[in-house]
Amino acid sequence: MKSIQLNGVTYRWPKQPVVVVCIDGGDPAYIEQGIRDGIIPNIARFMREGFSAIADGTVPSFTCPNNMSLITGAPPAVHGISGNYYLNEQGEAVVMTGPELLRSRTILAAFADAGAKVVSITAKDKLRKQLGKDLALSRGNVSFSAEKADQCTLAENGIENVLEFVGMPLPDMYSMDLSLFVLEAGIKLLEWDRPDLLFLSLTDYIQHKHAPGDPTANEFYRRIDDAFGRLDALGAVVALTADHGMNDKSTAEGKPNVIFLQDILDREFGPGDTKVICPITDAFVKHHGALGGFVRVWCRGGKATPQTIIALVRDMPGVAMALDKDEVCRRFELPRDREGDVAVIGDIGTVIGAAAAEHDLSNLADARLRSHGAVTEARVPIILSRPVSADFLQRATIGPLNSYQVFDYAINGVVG
Repeated sequence: MKSIQLNGVTYRWPKQPVVVVCIDGGDPAYIEQGIRDGIIPNIARFMREGFSAIADGTVPSFTCPNNMSLITGAPPAVHGISGNYYLNEQGEAVVMTGPELLRSRTILAAFADAGAKVVSITAKDKLRKQLGKDLALSRGNVSFSAEKADQCTLAENGIENVLEFVGMPLPDMYSMDLSLFVLEAGIKLLEWDRPDLLFLSLTDYIQHKHAPGDPTANEFYRRIDDAFGRLDALGAVVALTADHGMNDKSTAEGKPNVIFLQDILDREFGPGDTKVICPITDAFVKHHGALGGFVRVWCRGGKATPQTIIALVRDMPGVAMALDKDEVCRRFELPRDREGDVAVIGDIGTVIGAAAAEHDLSNLADARLRSHGAVTEARVPIILSRPVSADFLQRATIGPLNSYQVFDYAINGVVG
């Protein structure tokens, strides 16, 4: 029987289609609330009859590093993507979404090269090229984003006329429809072409704005649960996980609970001596105002050192950890050449920013700030629609279970 090998794992050939869904911002609390409220019957059935566990996600608990971990089956030390931004050797802020920065092959591309039909659909276009890296679209494989579904071509995406095919209008970036479009497209492709592997990556706008149990969050989970049931009914193994969790990061008065670290460092060491990078930053700051639970600090002027920065901030209220480059890379398996001199990580209720003047918080007035990035948001579910073998059950029990093992469990672990 054919198989592929990648990053130390041998993946057998799927016996039936395998659909891995990354529920962006899919904190376990939403599943727990949905079970209590009885609104997610398909997920409840998967957990009862299949497999369910809480896994360790990648830290920093952001979208890009975790999606890349999921599709490579490896930590950032292997694939190289540790956030949305980093400072290169020239001191320039570089967006980390380019496929040339991804240092590993993907499970999707490896299977496609071996003759499988694969599909990659993401909500935000920022992920598309990394998820689809080395994917031969001329062989019937598909890779596109819901964000730019109206611009798909056969040459660029392996599919055209996507809006007509899915039967939905182009969704708004700040809506649940962006995620629902991804799922509906996956269902249509499974019905139409029955690919071997599908990776469907959603967006977390709803989770940023709505807590578990909120009516809008409940409606979203009802609708994605319905889609998971339809994927299962089409004969696929359905594997659910998340890139990160989500926590309330607001004060009792409802204001964002922020440590503006760049301002603190500038007062202590002088402007320009350090540079704080917020690796949550992307083009869609309405979600979070570029405020997350993990930032990187580069020492640039000679006055501040990693040790003096750590001594200054580690005992501040709201700071959970302040680690130098060696320690943060060791603890979280991060690529050393893309890491700052110091990583500062917030606690469960605090976000860390750069300078206050660099953050536009005007879009956060409609709801309490909910965000991610810290260790506290790195616990995520792995739920399979079918049971796994005794060996995989034992592995999950003994641990550690990492979210980037989801393809291993969905392909190699499932029985029947």
